[in-house]
Amino acid sequence: MDEKMTNLEHDVAQLIISSLDLEDVTVDDIDPEAPLFREGLGLDSIDALELSLAISKQYSVQLKSDNDRDREAFRSLRALAGYISARRLTQQA
Repeated sequence: MDEKMTNLEHDVAQLIISSLDLEDVTVDDIDPEAPLFREGLGLDSIDALELSLAISKQYSVQLKSDNDRDREAFRSLRALAGYISARRLTQQA
């Protein structure tokens, strides 16, 4: 991993680990560009629901599985942090 995580990426990585009880995973284990589902962290649809709830509580950002743009946000940690950041800016405007 040659790129350093942003503060938000680090925080979201910690949220992923804590909300999904990933006991053997540390923030440093998560590559910001790696997929979160299937081959990457190996998350599944139940994990997506739990993570959506945690993100909603933590950041007041709603993610819906039937929205293509929201699904794309789950592509990687970096995509998810970018999505949260963009949504928070829009909500503040």
